[in-house]
Amino acid sequence: MKKLAGKLICLCICMLLSISTISGVVKAAPEGGNNPSGETKGNINVDASSAILIEPNSGKVIFEKNSHQKFAPASVTKIMTMLISMERIDSGKMKLSDKVTASENAKKMGGSSMLLDTGEVRTVEELLKGIAIASGNDAAVAMAEYIGGSEEAFVKLMNDEAQRIGMKDTQFKNCTGLSAEGHLTTAYDISLMSRELLKHPQILKYTGTYMETISEGRKSPIGLVNHNKLVRFFKGCDGLKTGFTDEAKYCISATATRDGIRMLAVIMGAPSFKVRNRDASMLLNYGFSKYESKKVLTKDMDIEKINIDKKGEKYYIVKASADLNVVMEKGEEGKITKKCFLDDNVKGFKKGEIIGFCEVYLNGKPCGKIQVYCDRDVKKMGLWDNFKSSISKVFDGGI
Repeated sequence: MKKLAGKLICLCICMLLSISTISGVVKAAPEGGNNPSGETKGNINVDASSAILIEPNSGKVIFEKNSHQKFAPASVTKIMTMLISMERIDSGKMKLSDKVTASENAKKMGGSSMLLDTGEVRTVEELLKGIAIASGNDAAVAMAEYIGGSEEAFVKLMNDEAQRIGMKDTQFKNCTGLSAEGHLTTAYDISLMSRELLKHPQILKYTGTYMETISEGRKSPIGLVNHNKLVRFFKGCDGLKTGFTDEAKYCISATATRDGIRMLAVIMGAPSFKVRNRDASMLLNYGFSKYESKKVLTKDMDIEKINIDKKGEKYYIVKASADLNVVMEKGEEGKITKKCFLDDNVKGFKKGEIIGFCEVYLNGKPCGKIQVYCDRDVKKMGLWDNFKSSISKVFDGGI
């Protein structure tokens, strides 16, 4: 009887272990796909309502969860405010040294602030610091009024820009991210405007700063502290923007670089700042584990031999003018191809002269290009030269 009871107990234990194992297998989705709830990819579990991880150079989506579902973005909105500002700076329409006078409207903004006073004069660069570091609503409105003439006019610029870069599920109602009916976007759309902002690397000087003090022209200096704590605690993090309102919960567009690779993660609707930072860190680390930077062209390396005559006795070598690194998924190095585009409208080249460019492709898609130069002085053959070469080839038995 005791032996039978022992066998029954062992059988029960084995059944429980089997159920537990099966349950564990069902819970974890296979690598490269999400489970039905859209929450798990491999061993990644994002608690926030929505998320996306992309490799910003190519725009490839590595992970996503409800990435096209609309949510309030809170102060992550200010990525668009900074984008429009940086576009004007880099195009020469506005300077970092331009003086901006804060209005009463800017001063009275609630929420995060850089404590601007009515009539206070600050430079465009100081306002960018106020927006990027302290998430100052007053700084954002002052910048919007300076660029657009009014916040309302600036918001139209924001929505026009959103349409231009493909943010199909976004509608901005203000330049700050303060709660407003219909002020909505998606994690995917935020990734689009974040990628655009990254095309203006000067902004990372501000978004990647943890603390800054602005004292010039102020009776009491103000210390700006970055709301994005990952800038301080996550290796390589240099932006971009956090956000919080009761409606939006905790949001972030976080970017970081390691070993020549940049990753971008967007989190929306996290229940706490700890969950937001944990989810963003987890996604960034996942991206870094999957990608690598490979040098596919080295400065002065031979890229292609170009024959000048039909016999191939006269030729020149196309050489790389610089190194070119490509960010790719690990194991994809064999999927790299390249093609040279040369200037055919000139009669000859001089040694070292730039003669075109070489474009590199990953899986058939452009992923980078560099200029190329000629390794020697070259005089291209004319019609008569080609005729003589053909005749010579006939007598040599080449045809």
